[in-house]
Amino acid sequence: MVLVKGTNCGFVTTAPTADPNLGNAYGIDNNALAFKDTSPATAGKIVEIGWWCFTATEESNFEGGIYSHNSGDDLPGDLLDGVSRTNAKGTTTGWKRATGLNIPISSNTIYWLGLQLDDTATLTSIGADPAVGVKYSFKTSQTTLPSSWSQTYGGTKYNMAIYAVWEAGAPAGTNIQVNISDGLNTFITEYFGCWILSGFFIFSIIEILKHIG
Repeated sequence: MVLVKGTNCGFVTTAPTADPNLGNAYGIDNNALAFKDTSPATAGKIVEIGWWCFTATEESNFEGGIYSHNSGDDLPGDLLDGVSRTNAKGTTTGWKRATGLNIPISSNTIYWLGLQLDDTATLTSIGADPAVGVKYSFKTSQTTLPSSWSQTYGGTKYNMAIYAVWEAGAPAGTNIQVNISDGLNTFITEYFGCWILSGFFIFSIIEILKHIG
């Protein structure tokens, strides 16, 4: 199995569960990684971020987040609100997940999926799969996901085994137009008048009740 954007990496609708059986990996502990992708046409928020841990190593904490796109440098920009800072990696290989997220995003927009893993005594790696034209970026010696990005090294040769589960945004509000008939409009005009007497407003409530009755 390979890594395919929209299926088991990048923006996905369902979190992957199968072993991607990858033959390539990048060291991720004590580093931060960002993987470039474009949000789907109806995406409104991110609810989960996960990654494939290629190696079984010591327990460590990982962070997951989403970065805006710096179009000038074609690199990650600023870290969006909603980053998940505390997640146990465990000691086995497999998919590692940060769930219960609520990171607002816009549709049809370039973002970068971010991951950071604390140092482990044994090298911990994230799975990778050769691909053409994709973009990823690394920052070394990172103890947390930075608020803004500056690349240490990167490339365009691999899909990275990191995904973000998205959900649709709230539907746009609906405007309801109510047409008042000419008869009702005449009634309101004639009977919902008011007179000013001695500085007080007196409404013709009796006439309104007669009409309703």
